[in-house]
Amino acid sequence: MKKTILVVLALASTTLLVAQEQKPLSKEQAVNSVLENNRNLKISEQEFLQARADYRQTNAVFLPNITASHTGMTTTNPLMAFGSKLNQEILTQNDFNPALLNNPERTDNFATRIEVQQPLINVDGIFQRQAAKSKMQATQLQGQRTQDYILLEVEKAYMQLQLAHKAVDVLEQALEAAEENKKLADNSFDQGYLQRSDVLAVEVRVSEVQNQLQQAKSNVQNASDYLSFLMGEETYSVWNPTDALESEELVSLESTSLNENRSDIQAMTLATEGYAKMNKADQMAFLPRLNAFGSYELYDSEAFQGNANGYIVGAQLSWDLFQGGKRFGKAQKSKAELEQSRIELDQYKAQSQLEINKAQRQLNDLLDQLKRSELAVEQSEEALRIRTNRFEQGLEKTTELLQSETQYAQKQLEYLQTVFEYNFAKAYLEFLTKEE
Repeated sequence: MKKTILVVLALASTTLLVAQEQKPLSKEQAVNSVLENNRNLKISEQEFLQARADYRQTNAVFLPNITASHTGMTTTNPLMAFGSKLNQEILTQNDFNPALLNNPERTDNFATRIEVQQPLINVDGIFQRQAAKSKMQATQLQGQRTQDYILLEVEKAYMQLQLAHKAVDVLEQALEAAEENKKLADNSFDQGYLQRSDVLAVEVRVSEVQNQLQQAKSNVQNASDYLSFLMGEETYSVWNPTDALESEELVSLESTSLNENRSDIQAMTLATEGYAKMNKADQMAFLPRLNAFGSYELYDSEAFQGNANGYIVGAQLSWDLFQGGKRFGKAQKSKAELEQSRIELDQYKAQSQLEINKAQRQLNDLLDQLKRSELAVEQSEEALRIRTNRFEQGLEKTTELLQSETQYAQKQLEYLQTVFEYNFAKAYLEFLTKEE
């Protein structure tokens, strides 16, 4: 009864997977879809836009600050009333009467003012602008590295999908062979050539292959889901790769060293330069600043009128001599951040070289393993062919046949797994040594 239930569940699950339409997908299509729709790439793009906006804000170091205002007021304050009339150019001899000066009537005043502030010398601001530019460039390069990583993930996910489909093919063939052997075992049992235990052993083998096949089909769905996620698909489909899973040709196995033109290395180098500029800006904050200013003013006793006008033009040299030690502490902090950034850059380079060396050795090992695995498939296939012929003639034990059948399927799956690992190791090494 339990066996019947398991078979029904397996068939139902298999039917559900088959019923779901499989869509063909090439690696090129997957890559194009990821470049267009991947959410991580979109996030990276927004991070660059933020850094660019921060850099553009530093244009204030060179560009003027212009404001316009219109102010209305009414007053009986002696000083304000006299000054308002003076600005409006409506003073008369009578306004100098001490009684009116000390106790003026209510005076209305409306002022329209346009103010301009123009930085002339702002040394620390210039270095802050250079630091913002370094940050923007570093963010752009880091975005390129993020894209390289996402493309590596796409290649890996596509190869996993290829591997999962290949595993399904191998296990379907193994299931077909196991069911054929079961028929032979049943016939031999009916003729009295086999014992019931031998038939049960064959049935167990069929069940094992069915379970493995079901797991392989689930792996197809899992790989398809992850690929859909990378491509930014709203719905999850079962993808059928149109490119074959084959071992890629290795161009060179020579030792590879770290390429400092790699985008992430360049990004960290620019970040270090940015810290250096910020430290320089903190040091330059001790210097004075020179700014020009000017305003044009219109005055009247009625709103939005301007019968009287005047202007002010000047320059200001300011120097913050002491801020309670705040600037000293800020300069010391930025210097420490600069040293930390330099150390982190050296550590990252050393760690990257370590990773390259490891990937290089792994690729060499997988190349040898690939050759041995391919030979093992050929040998196990020949062994299965011989034992199948002997079993059909009644010259081979059931256990020996099952062992050869299991070994052949296992060696096929191991070979496919090795091809996947070899191709990914090659792609990963190219990712580590890529030059922008």
